[in-house]
Parts: sequence; structure tokens; C-alpha cells
Amino acid sequence: MRFWGLMVFLLGAAFLLIRTVQAQPIARPPGVLAPHAPFQAPLTAPSDLRLEKPGYRFSPVASFELEARVLSKRLYHTDPAAAIAPVDLALGWGPMSDTAVIRQLHIRQADHWYFYAWRQSPPIPPEEIIRNSANMHLIPANANIERRLKKLKPGHIVHIKGFLVNVAGPDGFFWRTSTVRHDTGNGACEIVWVADLVVR
Repeated sequence: MRFWGLMVFLLGAAFLLIRTVQAQPIARPPGVLAPHAPFQAPLTAPSDLRLEKPGYRFSPVASFELEARVLSKRLYHTDPAAAIAPVDLALGWGPMSDTAVIRQLHIRQADHWYFYAWRQSPPIPPEEIIRNSANMHLIPANANIERRLKKLKPGHIVHIKGFLVNVAGPDGFFWRTSTVRHDTGNGACEIVWVADLVVR
């Protein structure tokens, strides 16, 4: 009995160690790692674009591409949006991809929102934080992209291509995407159909 108890303990400890290592943010040196703001462009022929998931209707608003640093990740399982967007990422570019700035902020996510705070004074002006970061609801185009999104950690640099979309679903569900980078509060999140994902 003592042997099996020891084995169970060791297996449990190994599992916790693996989970801890997997959850550790990726260390990055100071400096801007993703210098450019997201790019979006009007769709020239939106009627030709078909984005589909059972029970939901997607209305593409613009093509969208960005390279950004993952500031935080939140997985969702049970709310009405989780069926199509199981992953939210808080993403930063420009000064919000710089470790020297990020280490002076407390960043968290909850209820499809992204929050940041500082102790005494902000490392950069608050309007710069707003313009250079966002919480994005990510709709993976396929199972492979979904798996890779779920494995992301703070510190990863992601290159995402896809579309900003509005979403209509069961029981009156409706989600409208933001189309600007300077808004805050309710409705300020981008809803991104992720057609391509590169991680480094």
C-alpha cells in the first residue's frame, strides 16, 4: 500500500509540475516586439465570402491582420459565446509589446473583458495603452487553429489573418465587432474569424 501511495503522489506531483511549466509566461527581453498596429481593409466582395459554423451566421465586416504579443489568455466553456469563440486573447502591439512596459502593469481577463492596472503611475499614457492593446474574441476557422489558440501563453507572438465579423446565433444571440482601436468599454472588443495563425 505504501508503494502505491508513493506512486500516486509522484504521478500527481509530476502532473502539477507539467501544468505549472505549461502555464509559465514566455520570457522576452525589453524592447518592442510587434511594432505595427493591426491592419484592416474593407471587403471588396463580401457576398462571395462564406464563414460557417452550425447554428450561427457570420457577417464579415473587414479583412483583418495583426502581429501582436499575447498579454493574457482566457478560455471559455459555458457561456453563450463559448460554442464559437472558446478563446479570448488580450493582445498588445507597439509599446504594449515591450516587456519594460508590461512588467509595470497588472493584466487580467474576466467575462470577455480585459483589465489593466498600475501601482503608482502608468508606464505609458493610458491613451497609449488603449490604442496599442485590445481584448479579442477569437473564432477559429478549424479544429487545428482552435487547439493552437488554446495552447498559447503570455509572451507568445502571434500573427493572425482573418476577418472582423458580426455574429448572430440561437435565442437572439448577437455580437457586434469593434472596428477601431481607440474604443473602450462595452462593444470595444474585436471579434476575429481566425483563418490563419502563426506563433513564435
